[in-house]
Amino acid sequence: MKNRPITKAQLADESPPLPTAVSVRGSAGVAASLRRAIFDRTYDFNERLPAERELAEIFKTSRGTIREALRQLEDLGIVDRQVGSGTFVTYREFSEHSKIADVTSPLELIEVRLGIEPQIVRLAVANATAIDLERMREALLKVEAASSDAEDFSKSDAEFHLALAECTRNRLMVWLYQLINETRTHDQWVEMKESILIPDRISKYNAHHRHLFNMIAKRDLHSALDTIYEHLDQARNDLVGASHRGR
Repeated sequence: MKNRPITKAQLADESPPLPTAVSVRGSAGVAASLRRAIFDRTYDFNERLPAERELAEIFKTSRGTIREALRQLEDLGIVDRQVGSGTFVTYREFSEHSKIADVTSPLELIEVRLGIEPQIVRLAVANATAIDLERMREALLKVEAASSDAEDFSKSDAEFHLALAECTRNRLMVWLYQLINETRTHDQWVEMKESILIPDRISKYNAHHRHLFNMIAKRDLHSALDTIYEHLDQARNDLVGASHRGR
């Protein structure tokens, strides 16, 4: 059973008991756990997060660590901290774009990614902090661990590329990548996923992920750009091949 942060029910006025506390390493780990809870809609748009004291008890850490984690989320435009009122979710799902997402083909999505992700890499090399790189490293370990299951890999791959976007320190770029990830959950991609994400291909994609992370951490822009182009070209070729086989 997975450990989870406090649920919506525990935001009620009656203040029900806290869940079993969980140990998460550092502010980056706390921020990542809360970010996942927000993206999973444990906390919806405009909802208030638990108080710093409650979060410190849940994550078995200091209030200073919680405060830093919330600052990271605020920097990414995911929450808004209001003095005297609390911390509120500002992340909103892109339901207003759902019709566009529904009719966007996987190949169209790759073309958009080819236009956006090289610029994401440029900004990540220039702007990524040590905290950003640690978050990206954790996402890398997760996607590498999902090497034998198409569904797990797809979810972890989306998290890795979102972590890359977060390295840009550019809120709009993160917003755009959230939309890309939402589009990847729609029917046309789901139908092709099992035929594309076989173990050999997953291994190649993860080799790209590892090298991309290493080059960004080294601030090697040229090699990082080569890697993202190779990665996306490979994904595009695999999609084209799958499309032809499906005809």
